[in-house]
Amino acid sequence: MFKGRHFDRSVILLCVRWYLAYNLSLRDLEEMMAERGLNVDHSTVHRWVVHFSPRLLERFNRRKRAVTGKWHVDETYIKVRGRWMYLFRAIDSVGDTVEFFLSANRDLPAAKCFLRKALARHGRPKRIVIDGSQTNREAIVSCDAENRLQVRSRRGAKSIHIRQSQYLNNRIEQDHRRVKRRIRPMLGFKSQSSADIILSGIEMIHMMRKRQARYAFNPAPSLAEQFEILAA
Repeated sequence: MFKGRHFDRSVILLCVRWYLAYNLSLRDLEEMMAERGLNVDHSTVHRWVVHFSPRLLERFNRRKRAVTGKWHVDETYIKVRGRWMYLFRAIDSVGDTVEFFLSANRDLPAAKCFLRKALARHGRPKRIVIDGSQTNREAIVSCDAENRLQVRSRRGAKSIHIRQSQYLNNRIEQDHRRVKRRIRPMLGFKSQSSADIILSGIEMIHMMRKRQARYAFNPAPSLAEQFEILAA
């Protein structure tokens, strides 16, 4: 993963982890590395984050534990290039992150794309809790029907139970805030592609803090230890 890089892997992992996990700007990291005698430009740190975040997330997902059969689904707002975009998210009944998806639109096709991604990776839940959104309800019904038709063994299965309640979805509203707390100091993203990648890294950090991955011989590793394991 680090072959041919000018800087040592420990420096790269440190910068990527600190940027994704803490309220630091790219220039903050440039200054902090300079204090350690390392001449690392802020644009280099950005390239590291964009390059390594998807690769670390891919390895993390291989270790990710199974989610429960009850999901909470909702979307929140993220500013990209001066305009609002929508981050679709789902967590399970114990608060673990199920899936996330950034979209320029808050419509039926976007909701379906998000749910197909979640169903493909985690299978069908027994119940999904949503707020009063009719769009999300239609997307769940449609994707559930598609999923049951695609697999013969599921054709006789019960459909996903949909529970619409604004108050029951407070759990995911609180979870949104923990992700947005890191995004806020960034003052918006410059493009959807970079936003998608950096958000995936922030979501990965959030899952790491929830202990959503399994690591042999270490049931509760720190963020730094998890990064080292994934990069090995």
